[in-house]
Parts: sequence; structure tokens; C-alpha cells
Amino acid sequence: MQEQLKRARWGQPPWTIDFHPEKRPLPDAVEFAIVGGGFTGLAAAAWLKHVAPEKSVALFEAESIGAGSSGHTGGLALPETAAGDLPGLGDVLSGLSSTLRELRVNCDLSLPGVWEIAREDGIKDSAISWSDSGTLRVTRETKGGTVDPGKMVSGLAHAASAGGALIFENARVEGMARANQTELKVIGKTVRARCVLVSTNAQSLELSGLAGRAQPKFTMAVMTEPLTRTQIESLGLAAGKPFYTMDLPYLWGRMAQGNRVIFGSGLVHLNDWRELAKIDVETGEAAELLKGLERRVHGLHPALNKVSVTHRWGGPILIADKWQPVFRRHAENRDAIVLGAYSGHGVALSVYLGRWAAEAMLGKKELPEWNIAESAAN
Repeated sequence: MQEQLKRARWGQPPWTIDFHPEKRPLPDAVEFAIVGGGFTGLAAAAWLKHVAPEKSVALFEAESIGAGSSGHTGGLALPETAAGDLPGLGDVLSGLSSTLRELRVNCDLSLPGVWEIAREDGIKDSAISWSDSGTLRVTRETKGGTVDPGKMVSGLAHAASAGGALIFENARVEGMARANQTELKVIGKTVRARCVLVSTNAQSLELSGLAGRAQPKFTMAVMTEPLTRTQIESLGLAAGKPFYTMDLPYLWGRMAQGNRVIFGSGLVHLNDWRELAKIDVETGEAAELLKGLERRVHGLHPALNKVSVTHRWGGPILIADKWQPVFRRHAENRDAIVLGAYSGHGVALSVYLGRWAAEAMLGKKELPEWNIAESAAN
């Protein structure tokens, strides 16, 4: 019931998550424990069982699978990180594609490329020409595309469960302590684990050790009613390429199933991640941002002037130092890995790094170079 209320407060994203695990008692001990049931945690759980089926894996989600960022994202699959290419990162989109393929996850992944748009330096034959604090035009094309986030959450969860991972919903991890093994306090019960992945992203920042070191935000999106082919062509979106601005005010968007268009923009600034539980997209700053976004959409192009908006929603993101994702050992527990803070680039990156985290937990791969100095300092 609490999760249903949160989903209602955050609006109604257009994605459907069709996975819920069977209820079972919590284990006393597992080899690998994962905290957080979004893209990252589910990808890590599924990959652990894919490459090491003999290992015991349990995933603990405080609410329901995909309840946080993953179920409320817009579904843009972008290359690299919000800070660009980082040392040792590798090919994120290729890694995403191969991971989904090997796990047999069908989430409507499409990688036609992404348009970067801006109010200056647009190319001469730009397909897009919109009015938004200037004229928005395409400046260049980069790699990327889209997924259906609901299908990706569901598919990863099905893959993890089919492989033998134990998935627990409404199983909040209330604390983590290091004794002979790591001990997780899960809804009053102690669960021991040899290695832990904390993948709660913008929530439970004390547990991940990121409180005061990364900033939780809440961002907004809307989806239009189905558009006609003529409207889509006049908007310059017939190629199906998603887009995002390279200057401010920020705007991103994509085509969605049924000839609908999703647009996103705006940030609610939070002092504490717990404020996420109180955000209501029908009141306060979040409501004003959604209204402002809808006005912007209607003013972008004559084809959008009278288009109805059918879905309005928001979701959390986490921004860390220099916009770099956090992927390192926990500051107080070397047997725990912390992964998150994707700064809006989490759709592809979370699955790609979730697989990497699984391999690191198995001792098959080292953690990335960009967090080595920070981990050593801790």
C-alpha cells in the first residue's frame, strides 16, 4: 500500500512492470547480497546467476521492483557517463546490448542514434526547428537510443529469478555491519553475506555511505497523446531518434510506442533523500515544474499547440562529484561495493555497470580506475 501511494504521488509513468517474486522466508546467509531492485541490482543478480549458477544470491528491495529511478525513467539509452568517457569505461551501449541478449531480456532496445540539439550552431538541414528560448536545432548526432524501462525491469527480474536468485520485495535493509561476515539487518532479521552490492542510487544514502557526498534530485516528464504521421514529420521526429539539449534550459525527449512523444526537464532540489517519499507531483514545486514543462511542449511547434498530455510523472536521480558515477568499495566495509549516482545516464550505464559489479564480486574483474583514488583515501 505504501508503494502504491508513492507511485501515485510521483505520477503515472507509461511503463508496466509485470514481475513480482513469490513470497518466501528470508535466508540466514547467502554468498552474495544485493540491496536495491532497480536496473543495477537486477542486472547484477541476473549476471551472477548467469555466470556462477552455483552461488547463492539474494536481492532485497525496500518497496517493489523498479519502484525508484528505474521505473520512473524516460528510457533514454546514452553512451558513456554524464561526465563523458572515463578511464577504463569501455563501450557502454555494446555492453548493454550483449548483456540483454545473453540474459534474453526483450525491452524494445533500439539504438538509431541520438540528436544533440541547441539554440546555436544548428546544422543547415536540421530536421528539428522548435521555439524554446530561441530556436532549437540539431547540432550533431551521437550514439544511443531507447528502451522500455518497464520491460527492462521485468525482464532482468525474470532472468535473475529463473537463474535461481532470491528476490524479496518490501524487504528494507535497515543497516549493515561488518563482523566475521557482513551482516544485513533486513526488516528485523540478520542476513549474513560474503559480499554485498549496495545499489540504492538516490535512496538510503546512509547505507551506501553517500549521505552528504551526492545530491538527490527529482526530475519530471510528460507524454503526449498519439500523434498523426503528419504531426510527427512536421516535428522532425520521423526518424525516431531521441534528443537532448546541449544548452539551457534543458530539454530531452523521445518517441514512444503508439506514436507518442515523451518530453522531460526540470529538477526539484532536495536537502535529504527522505524528502522523496513526500514529493507529490500534484502540489508544490514538482507540480509547477510539470505545468511549466507542459507549457513548453505546447509552445515548441504548431503541431504541438493543442496536443493533450496523457501521462505526467517524476523520478529520482543522484548526482555525485564531477557528475561521475560512484563505483567503489564501501567506505566502512571492504566486502561491500557501492554503485550508483548516474546523473541521468542510468538506463544503459546501470545494466552495464551492474554486470561489471557482478564480475567484481566474483573476483573476475577489478573496479574502475576513476574511483580508485577515492576508495584508497577512505
